Amino acid sequence: MRAAIDILIPTYRRPAALAVTLAGLCAQTYRDFRVIISDQTEQDDPTAGAEVQTLIRVLEAHGHTVQVHKNLPRRGIAQQRQFLLEQSSAPYVLYLDNDLLLEPDIVGRLWDVMQREQCGFVGCGPIGLSYRDDVRPHEQHIEFWDGPVQPETVRPDTPQWERYKLHNAANLYHVQQQLGLTAATQRPYRVAWVAACVLYDAAKLHAIGGYQFWRDLPPDHSGEDVLVQVRLMARYGGCGLLPSGVYHLELPTTIENRRVDAPTTLSLDAPHAREVAR
Repeated sequence: MRAAIDILIPTYRRPAALAVTLAGLCAQTYRDFRVIISDQTEQDDPTAGAEVQTLIRVLEAHGHTVQVHKNLPRRGIAQQRQFLLEQSSAPYVLYLDNDLLLEPDIVGRLWDVMQREQCGFVGCGPIGLSYRDDVRPHEQHIEFWDGPVQPETVRPDTPQWERYKLHNAANLYHVQQQLGLTAATQRPYRVAWVAACVLYDAAKLHAIGGYQFWRDLPPDHSGEDVLVQVRLMARYGGCGLLPSGVYHLELPTTIENRRVDAPTTLSLDAPHAREVAR
């Protein structure tokens, strides 16, 4: 029987951080998921070390299937995400960066909101707790969804695009503290995009073409999730979820050359989006 969620983890040269991420998955209260890892490290296999193998065994002991793939040569992060999507068979996919620590209820809370909203994606933005004393009121404007999540058009050089600032530093942490939000009082909010921990409706993601646009980009690019989420929001809607409960390990990026930005290079409109049966 297939899992309800496939958790898709792209990784490159980060065995210790990947182990931390997997440890967070071991502790999740929601259990109906499979884990698919795609590694692009050329010289060795960071998934073969004891720190990662131990966590894989724990996940398997908890009843989860874990798949590990090698995806070479490296052709950019969009191709890596498309490769992961093509390995998946679940109705929902949770893309998870390999440098996060998740609180135990994250997957379950994302699932609950997705089942209620039936939108394109629901995400929890990562919090950088090294910035917990760096309070930025000018970046903490938030727009909650007071009714059902609806499609909306988000474009650069519009006020909606400025929502990305809420995800800087520890802004989410400060806002959820100020509002006293808990898992019991969680609220979806409007976004420009969400990084690092995002649950997608797989059929809707396939309907807008997934990450197949990787072929139109050089290997050195970024912004692939921004492009996908803008396309999904226009057709199906999408939201962030507060409180977050996702913590960034704040390691140096492994995508060092970001000379090409996907959403400013390619069309923000999804090509040939097809209808999704409900």
